[in-house]
Amino acid sequence: MAEEKKILMYKGHPLMRKDNLIYYGSMADTHIIMLQILETKKVGDTDIATRVSVQLQLTDPAVKSRDRVVKKGEKAGLYTALDFGCVWLERALAGK
Repeated sequence: MAEEKKILMYKGHPLMRKDNLIYYGSMADTHIIMLQILETKKVGDTDIATRVSVQLQLTDPAVKSRDRVVKKGEKAGLYTALDFGCVWLERALAGK
């Protein structure tokens, strides 16, 4: 019997990770958030993100990749970066 992979959800949007990139949002929507972990520090056995790049991007495949970035910034810590990204995504999806 094959196991179903459950998608992690945060505030109603999917959250997916591949190495040091985290994608927040659905490709079916007009915008997504891309978080890139730039620096980490070791705390015990765990790596903790200390510097994270945040980008609000369009999901339209017809737009060139360099033109997809709507907003970008850099934050200290993953929680802060995800919090900012969440606000940016909600505003973009609401059309504000």
